[in-house]
Amino acid sequence: QVHLVESGGGSVQAGGSLRLSCAASGYFAGYMAWFRQIPGDEREGVARDGVAAINPRTGNTLYAASVKGRFTISQDNAKNTLYLQMNNLKPDDTAVYYCAAGPQYWSESVTGALSPLSQEIWRYWGQGTQVIVTS
Repeated sequence: QVHLVESGGGSVQAGGSLRLSCAASGYFAGYMAWFRQIPGDEREGVARDGVAAINPRTGNTLYAASVKGRFTISQDNAKNTLYLQMNNLKPDDTAVYYCAAGPQYWSESVTGALSPLSQEIWRYWGQGTQVIVTS
């Protein structure tokens, strides 16, 4: 059974940094990703936004355009933990952040619903950790 637990969220001023962690059990050194969602959007049926994803075999990483150059995704296989280093945070980064594992499909060359940054392909999810960025 796969279990994902996020931590590291909090409140920070714009321009600050946070590092999120996602401890995985029942899942080792696999493809993983970070998503985010504004609280309340799940009730409106709004999909989670892909933030970053990592290919453990090649080390390739993918980022949403809005976070590229500010966020870094990484994995520590010895600790079976996924990280998201977030620098130069902006108020628009305020959201609940979720880690995801176990994609049903992986291709770094596709866009849309089959992209690694699409929530549609991921089978396992954590419970989320909230990030609030104040101006």
